[in-house]
Amino acid sequence: MFYSGIADEGAEDLASQIRAHRELGWKHIELRNLSGTNLTDVTEEEFEQAAAALAEGELEVSCFASQLANWARPIDSDFEIDRQELARAIPRMQKLGTRFIRCMSYPNSEPELEDDQWRTRVVERLTELARMAEDGGVILVHENCNGWGGLGPQQTMDLLSDVGSENLKLVFDTGNPCQYSQDAWDYYSGVRKEIVYVHIKDYLPKDDPDAEDTACFPGEGCGYVREICRDLLGNGYDGGFSIEPHITSVIHLQQEASDPELAYKTYIEYGRRLEALFESISAEGEASGS
Repeated sequence: MFYSGIADEGAEDLASQIRAHRELGWKHIELRNLSGTNLTDVTEEEFEQAAAALAEGELEVSCFASQLANWARPIDSDFEIDRQELARAIPRMQKLGTRFIRCMSYPNSEPELEDDQWRTRVVERLTELARMAEDGGVILVHENCNGWGGLGPQQTMDLLSDVGSENLKLVFDTGNPCQYSQDAWDYYSGVRKEIVYVHIKDYLPKDDPDAEDTACFPGEGCGYVREICRDLLGNGYDGGFSIEPHITSVIHLQQEASDPELAYKTYIEYGRRLEALFESISAEGEASGS
């Protein structure tokens, strides 16, 4: 297994993102925004500069945190935007040796479609994107977030079955179920066999479903982070665990940290705490003789 992180949570510019991962001693990084622009949208010149900086920093890119089918692209949005984004991303992934590109499965439209219509359109679009991924030798990893496939574990598995492509797998986010009034352990248990990558977030439990979500350090909330990580490792998972703290900033909601230095320090502390959590899981295993 290896550690990674959605690095714009720690710093806006790539140089600082690389510095954070080198400080952590990690060999992998997950890229989303570079100075406010998604990696799939930067110019070719900017991408080449980023690739050179990553090579100099000796970092591998574990995943592209793209915008494909995400919260800002409902099912009635222009599908050509997604096709063009993936078409730009694939050669960049090939250059960086990156296997995974994150996607979601389209929020419903306004006014809302009936569930079966929503499902049908989602499957049509993701089937085409999966074929593009097959041709490009990359893997779409669907996140349990906004979209039809994020409604619950059954919908997630139905989506994979309906699309029917080995190039559509899952990234499981431990914190998202907390935000959507889902049980993280139940969700995880229903989809674990298709998980190839993991996002680590956690949130404090709340009594009022309308209350604001409060992100916390891994293992301190309702995301079953310790239990999920322990179960994955116990079942032979050897993929990535990628942090997305959401404590000082929530980049995709344009909630940037008011204190960049604090954001950077929080990102480092989050990574250290995840490492400590894994060390304790390992110690538990040694103590039990497993």
